[in-house]
Amino acid sequence: MNITFIGAARMVTGSCFYIQTKEANLLIDCGFFQGSKENEEQNANSFSFDPSGIHYLLLTHAHLDHSGLIPKLVKDGFKGKILATNATVELCRIMLMDSAYIQERDAEWDNKKRGWAGKPLLTPLYTADEAADSLDYFQGIEYGTIEEIGNGIKVRFQDAGHILGSAIVELWVNEDASGEKKLVFSGDLGQKNIPVVNDPTPIEEGDYVFIESTYANRRHKGINETTEELRQAVTESLERGGNIIIPAFAVGRTQNILYLLKKLSIGGKLDHLRVFVDSPMAIRATRITLNHPECLDDETLELIREGKFSGSNLSLEFTEAVEASMELNKIKRGAIIISASGMCNAGRIRHHLKHNLWRPECSVIFVGFQAYGTLGRKIVEGASMVKLFGEEIAVKAKIYTIGGLSAHADQEGLMDWLNKFKRKPRRIFVIHGEEETALGFVDAIKKQLNTDTCAPLRMEVVTI
Repeated sequence: MNITFIGAARMVTGSCFYIQTKEANLLIDCGFFQGSKENEEQNANSFSFDPSGIHYLLLTHAHLDHSGLIPKLVKDGFKGKILATNATVELCRIMLMDSAYIQERDAEWDNKKRGWAGKPLLTPLYTADEAADSLDYFQGIEYGTIEEIGNGIKVRFQDAGHILGSAIVELWVNEDASGEKKLVFSGDLGQKNIPVVNDPTPIEEGDYVFIESTYANRRHKGINETTEELRQAVTESLERGGNIIIPAFAVGRTQNILYLLKKLSIGGKLDHLRVFVDSPMAIRATRITLNHPECLDDETLELIREGKFSGSNLSLEFTEAVEASMELNKIKRGAIIISASGMCNAGRIRHHLKHNLWRPECSVIFVGFQAYGTLGRKIVEGASMVKLFGEEIAVKAKIYTIGGLSAHADQEGLMDWLNKFKRKPRRIFVIHGEEETALGFVDAIKKQLNTDTCAPLRMEVVTI
């Protein structure tokens, strides 16, 4: 079989891997390229394969850098099956529709400017109707069940512990007399002991392993240390008399932050918090999270039984309407505003940054990975000025970065997962990491496991 590394090869976004067997063509993920303008422009390019020739798409999870191009894939001719966990199917129903709304809105805005300039008008990458059409191809499967999907192929999804419904993909392919080969795609692996979702499932066997490397160049702090770091940041920020802005991914990170703030409030370590979740998608994702106890850890289930996220010391308000979101910008002190997108490249978070980033009494707390080229990355790296809605905004607020809340395993966690294999894989492919990080992780794996390991280039084809 041949495997083409279409995206997430020496880069973090654009997850997509094209597998050609003698009897079938498969994709693992079909995600957006995100970050820099050059990256995002690639989303409009034609696929390097014929979408109508793809039999199966195996989706590791709902984040848009893994799922965002699915409506375009269907628009361009895909007629196969999209297999994902049940929770991922539910999340994609809100995330892909929200993405379509953004595509339509951005095209409308761009076309106003292009019309004034006499330039040809653009069409959105896909529309809401096209996103809705793509949802008809999804089929949910349970964790831990081996599915015979035909063409000599079996698949099983295991919990990756990254976000609700995230999966490790185990793929068995029997295409010739050489016997069955097993491929394992880690998807995005989560940390151990992070609230809300379960720990990643250990895998014991695999001939060829494809492992992510987002944070493979560092070690995260423990959850207790991270929780204390969050407490200190919130306490210091509120004492300065401004607001706290937390850019957070709508799926996963928002729910983690709510959990920790609630836990700190119950424990008396933070008091009288005014928390606002200002992201319609995050609100819907939170509701979906509570509908899937099979994906939740015992602590979170206990918290839900106590009354979900209610509590006398924590005032929590979900703001869905645009008017309610705009009202938040009239608050000058004491508000904790959690909003998407997590990398600050779109969504309501940009409005909250515009109103608070220039105020030295305010704070911005980053709790997730910031890809190269994003607004969040520029702020974290110390930019003194950033551009928002065409205006130059000074960065005067205090900036905190809390890496221990990452939904990605660090190098130790990734190595620990690899060490669970009872026999060494024939080959390990390092994917989904910036080039320097991926290459460094290749060296670390070779040194510790003495296994054939590489970090493929984009569009590289490997025959196994």
